[in-house]
Amino acid sequence: MTEYIDLETPLNDSIIEKLKAGDKVRISGVLYTARDAAHKRLIEMIETGKYLPFDLKGQLLYYVGPTPAKPGQVIGSAGPTTSYRMDTYAPTLIKMGLKGTIGKGGRSKEVIEAMKRHKAVYFAVVGGAAALIAKTIKNVEIIAFEDLGTEAIRRIEVDNFPAIVLNDVNGGDLYNLGREQFKLPL
Repeated sequence: MTEYIDLETPLNDSIIEKLKAGDKVRISGVLYTARDAAHKRLIEMIETGKYLPFDLKGQLLYYVGPTPAKPGQVIGSAGPTTSYRMDTYAPTLIKMGLKGTIGKGGRSKEVIEAMKRHKAVYFAVVGGAAALIAKTIKNVEIIAFEDLGTEAIRRIEVDNFPAIVLNDVNGGDLYNLGREQFKLPL
């Protein structure tokens, strides 16, 4: 049986410091969604001294562009977007208090260093499970950049959203751990 760590957002340093690469978690509370175009606008707002549409401190950003909801649903399929596309922007947001990101694929050295320095983590979600992930989302509200369509920033409420810690604050990397586990002797 798989053991999960239950997390309630927003997160703080003491919670983040306990998480290790490979930990399986279930997240409940509020997540915010954002992809490439929204990240670019957030950084422009920061650079020009404008207020952001939500407070980054303790929050998690889910890299997703959900499909439209079918009748009776709050959201359509909500599978993760490839995270490295946000790597240019992530260090700035992490420095400002963002405690984690959720997506798929690896992260750049710069993002990993920012996570270590500012105590944040990267959670991975299985890409093929978009419809199942959507079932953990209980409420959705567009809070910024509605003109971006699926890339608008949304405030979503989740219950037992499943994820795996891919990168932790100590530099632990689940991808590297997996490679080492299956390394063949020469």
